Amino acid sequence: MARVLVLTVIGEDRPGLVESLAEVISTHDGNWDKSRMARLAGHFAGVVQIHLPDDRADALIAALPGLADRGLSASVVDSDLSLVSVDHRQSIRLELVGQDRPGIVREISSALAALGVNVQDLRTVVESAPMSGEALFRAEAELAPPEDVPLESIRSALENLADELMVDIQLETLG
Repeated sequence: MARVLVLTVIGEDRPGLVESLAEVISTHDGNWDKSRMARLAGHFAGVVQIHLPDDRADALIAALPGLADRGLSASVVDSDLSLVSVDHRQSIRLELVGQDRPGIVREISSALAALGVNVQDLRTVVESAPMSGEALFRAEAELAPPEDVPLESIRSALENLADELMVDIQLETLG
């Protein structure tokens, strides 16, 4: 039987960190399923979902503190296989762009939570606007609404909020 683990890692960014993590996973017969990794404020940060034979999982978990010698701090969550499934609800893609200011993610996530919408994937970045050079906030998200909440209800709630936040929001159904 297989076990699914979710690893989080962070360390001062330098070449070879992904290789160090991949080596530990591979040594314990683990298979790298999904990951999100980025350089943030000079640090490498990542989340990795792996699966491996049940009888190898405890050894991999015991080996994770050894990554500190290679500059990585790691933690692990042992996942229940029954929770690892494809979400068959209709997904919605959200794109947001506007002048950066504190509270955008809090306001948007609060409106989504009030409707029971699950944020399945979220990517954000702050960059310079092309002409003005002002800080521009961009977000892309994949959302999974409850079956009884129509897209138009979500669109209406987010458009009202977009006016208050002075951001542009686009929604489209996926799949």
